[in-house]
Amino acid sequence: MIASYGSWKSPVTTDLIVSETISLNQIALDGDDVYWIEGRPRDGGRNVVVKNGVDVTPRPLNARTRVHEYGGGAFFVEAGAVYFSNYLDQRMQIQPAGGMPRLLTHGSNLRYADGIFDRPRNRVISVREDHTVAGTEEVNTLVAIAPDDGKEEIITSGYDFYSSPRLSADGRLAWLAWNHPNMPWDGTELFVDGQCIAGSATESITQPEWSPDGSALYFISDRTGWWNLYRWRDGKTEPVCPMQAEFATPQWVFGMSSYAFVDADRIVCAYNIKGSWQLALLDTPRGDLLPVPSPYTVISQVRANAKRVVFLGASPTEPEAVVQFDLATRAFATLRSSSTVRIDPEFVSAGEAIEFPTENGLTAHAFYFPPRNRDFGAPAGELPPLIVMIHGGPTSATTNAFSLAKQFWTTRGFAVVDVNYGGSTGYGRAYRDRLKGNWGIVDVDDCCNAARYLANAGKADPKRLFIRGGSAGGFTTLAALTFRDVFKAGASHFGISDLAASNDTHKFESRYNYSLVAPWPEGRDVYRQRSPLFALDRLKHPIIFFQGLEDKVVLPNQSEMMVDAMKKKGLPVAYLAFEGEQHGFRKAETIKRVLDAESYFYARLFGFTLADKVEPVAIENI
Repeated sequence: MIASYGSWKSPVTTDLIVSETISLNQIALDGDDVYWIEGRPRDGGRNVVVKNGVDVTPRPLNARTRVHEYGGGAFFVEAGAVYFSNYLDQRMQIQPAGGMPRLLTHGSNLRYADGIFDRPRNRVISVREDHTVAGTEEVNTLVAIAPDDGKEEIITSGYDFYSSPRLSADGRLAWLAWNHPNMPWDGTELFVDGQCIAGSATESITQPEWSPDGSALYFISDRTGWWNLYRWRDGKTEPVCPMQAEFATPQWVFGMSSYAFVDADRIVCAYNIKGSWQLALLDTPRGDLLPVPSPYTVISQVRANAKRVVFLGASPTEPEAVVQFDLATRAFATLRSSSTVRIDPEFVSAGEAIEFPTENGLTAHAFYFPPRNRDFGAPAGELPPLIVMIHGGPTSATTNAFSLAKQFWTTRGFAVVDVNYGGSTGYGRAYRDRLKGNWGIVDVDDCCNAARYLANAGKADPKRLFIRGGSAGGFTTLAALTFRDVFKAGASHFGISDLAASNDTHKFESRYNYSLVAPWPEGRDVYRQRSPLFALDRLKHPIIFFQGLEDKVVLPNQSEMMVDAMKKKGLPVAYLAFEGEQHGFRKAETIKRVLDAESYFYARLFGFTLADKVEPVAIENI
């Protein structure tokens, strides 16, 4: 059937997306048992610990920690007992195998993450974030917790942040620590029993793990400009497998793992080259790397034992899943998929890695998804509208993993380009550092140049270029619409409009802008110059805003100030705020409403005829 781009009838409905999709997080192995976390939009966004496909944590408990606000490392398993943080009160609980949960910790305004069990000393070791003194910055420490009575003792303190406590077979404790204004991808220090053995303010170390016999401590460092594996043994540090590849991702959350020990002489690892992940087995004595062919281009949460490897894997045509790799048979098996939806391949738009020229003679990266729907074609000569997507962070990355949220657009006749602008990870530290002092410039230039590149190639209509992003990506969205004249409309999902006000955030990111923009308050003029809120005289295109009212990372006033200013100026604007939502939307009804509302917004302003009836959105000044 011939129909204009943007008006195609799609099998990927919002009801389908929210009813058949979950999120998958944190994997743990305990003997022959596999555990993971499922985030369920249909259950109010509740996070459930699952064992071999069976729920462990009962309603209404929600296994989610708020340490650093982004969380991660919300549970661990010891001899069949699950230790987890409950979202409502942030207290740690113990759930024995086959039993009911009981409280482990008893203090108020304390949060816990990244826990392990110290068997020789019969104690839990955990990162603790103390919020008990109102009006002061919270205090992060490593603590030991007695499993019988919950009594706590501080193991180490004095640094602004801690993560990754890891015990050797002979009882030595390793951990990471860092101070403001660094983020963990800027610089961290690695300690063993209180002695710093590697790292600095300019070297990012992540994921320390002891070898099974405790003879060596392995870790990932970017000291060469690439996150590579190293080994600390007998007081000396040596590279294990030097490559121009990334063996890690930025430590936004706790409990990340891109490698694990199969046995004393073998590591299974994942590494990233130009945005695509590869699984491999590494012979640690010789340093030989043997790639393991797989369909997965995105791999995380790697865990292993002598029999199998379990990880989160996704491909351009298959959604993220808990995947098992049998080391004996070399066979892959899906233990749990994030979606039961199966789309006919003739509807699926697979992301293609592209490189394009950008400012200062440099090259930037993105994934391009062309419109695709087996039942529709466009009128001769018509070019598709393009949606430029921007990941959050901004020190993060996008992938070409199958996403129903992207297929929602491509099956309706939109082209999509998801941009890994300068500052994104997966391309080495030099690429990551392009954003230092240049947030609001490099990211905006790269997004504009991605759109121009595709328009010049005849793959997008230059008169229908849209941009959307969440959090830091929301800032880039607003900045691109304000300071450039490339895009015709945009959607800000809990985006930043006033960079100075974004310094009023949680501890983890409270100095992040110092390196991305300028030191504060000395650089206040730079903050103001790059803030869309104070340059509305240059803004002339419509924007729709989405905001969670309980967001502690990007406060609601960041959207509300911009909306009020646009209303006064007479610009078309829409604003949808959601009670009970934090940073990133988790409830099914919210996810559905946001997708429907954004498609309605573009259709109403640019004359698309939507194939589905959706709830209208109130648009001011239209």
